[in-house]
Amino acid sequence: MTTVEELREIIPPPLGAAAGKVRTALHDLDRQWLAASPLCLVATSDAEGNLDVSPKGDPAGSLVRILDERTIAIPERPGNRRTDGYLNVLANPHVGLVFVIPGRGDTLRVNGSARIVRDAPYLADLQVRRNVPVLALEVDIQEVFHHCSKAFLRAKAWDPDAWDLETVPRRAVIAHTLERQHQTLEQVEEHYGPRYAETIYG
Repeated sequence: MTTVEELREIIPPPLGAAAGKVRTALHDLDRQWLAASPLCLVATSDAEGNLDVSPKGDPAGSLVRILDERTIAIPERPGNRRTDGYLNVLANPHVGLVFVIPGRGDTLRVNGSARIVRDAPYLADLQVRRNVPVLALEVDIQEVFHHCSKAFLRAKAWDPDAWDLETVPRRAVIAHTLERQHQTLEQVEEHYGPRYAETIYG
């Protein structure tokens, strides 16, 4: 399949509410969703079209700052220093965001144009534990809309009875096999042990 016409023969254009739900500014319901969301997936692309999707997580209320009805900011937190998304934004500002509320199947989607900022006056307000972010990703909203729960329902994402946490090896085994061969498994297990959660904000 190589043309829009071929695609539309299989999947017709959206109708009704689905076709007209895209907006260009935040509604109060969007603001409520952003305030309640502790998890966001940030999609970026470099100038050649190479893609990255990075999860961002914080306590609800600290994940995103609403600057005005068309601008939001997501703070930087300590991580692995790869900065894949930031490097992409420097080459191509277009971003796609999906905001998730655990237990909810519906999501909030935001598409827009991003920039990296430092020394913004609101960064101190986004402190979590002892961490004050040194950077933020500001996004000028071009599209915002709510997405239905079909994907999460199909995945049974929030149904504990459907979870099988032993299907794949635990994180320490994966890291030891693929990334930390220079360490013993016991050392990697200790790294990802109970103290790991205590150090996620530096």
